[in-house]
Amino acid sequence: MKQLFNPEDIERKLILILKILNENSESQGARVIARKMKERGVQLSERTVRYHLKLMDERGLTKLVGRRDGRIITNLGMDEITNARVRDKISLSISRIDVLSFKTTFDIKKRRGLVPVNISFFPQNQFKKALATMKPVFKKKFAVSDRVAIATAGEKLGEAVVPEGKIGLATVCSILINAVLLKHGIPIDSKFGGILQIKNGKPLRFVELINYSGSSLDPSEIFIRGKMTSVKEVVAKGEGKILANFREIPSMSRPLVEKIIADFDKAGINGALSIGTVGNPICQTDVDINKVGMILLGGLNPVAAAYEEGFDVDNKAMSTVMEYEDLRSIAEI
Repeated sequence: MKQLFNPEDIERKLILILKILNENSESQGARVIARKMKERGVQLSERTVRYHLKLMDERGLTKLVGRRDGRIITNLGMDEITNARVRDKISLSISRIDVLSFKTTFDIKKRRGLVPVNISFFPQNQFKKALATMKPVFKKKFAVSDRVAIATAGEKLGEAVVPEGKIGLATVCSILINAVLLKHGIPIDSKFGGILQIKNGKPLRFVELINYSGSSLDPSEIFIRGKMTSVKEVVAKGEGKILANFREIPSMSRPLVEKIIADFDKAGINGALSIGTVGNPICQTDVDINKVGMILLGGLNPVAAAYEEGFDVDNKAMSTVMEYEDLRSIAEI
């Protein structure tokens, strides 16, 4: 007999409702919540959302505010998000890579379309000095692209709203390489994000790594917060540690990948740092049989340099997509 109600599916929807409430400081009604759930690929009617909210009120996860159905999340609800089922959290990072790759529509020849971006929030009074720290990193081409977008409090970068007292910075994410290769029919396996040691200006080896399939956070966010980079030293002396990502492609696709990377270079996109040879290690990292390893630059390297200097920054890596034409060169800012 077919089960009409799947408890696990219901729990997932409840967690999503809690996350939507947690992302907003003001109360949210069933209509708004239903719309935001739809934007994330979950279809629920306004009536059904209202039913779930009543159940959540009874559990103490949400609280009714005002005469209508506006709700806010309670402390218990925030704890529920934190303690959400492990298997919902696991592989979240790899899932975001797949989703952003699918959303990307960038045409490398026409140089337009949606591109994946990381979003970073800086205190408004620190941004000008932080920008001065980041510009040399862009100039030395240790970022995926020198194109960025800036927004002030209340404005949006893609789907992200800049909080009060902050300035938002959007930087191009290395998932752009994944997306364009996929649209050329080339499957790409995203293995891990890591800390890449640079010696004499050239990539040497990965000294730290986190597998995407086992992390709910983007590895770059973890490495930046852990102060494990030395991007400024790499820019100044050609030696140090930067953010980088490891990918694998089928061996037969290598010639086509090289052509696409050449097109990226012409467009001023520096995503691919190095491409290996069939079945051979790259940067002292083993590669599967009949595969070729690729090292991609981390899009948050400029932000990592700012964090190294003590600037306060909140990162939302692999965050959203933006029109490439809405981005402008960092030199113009």
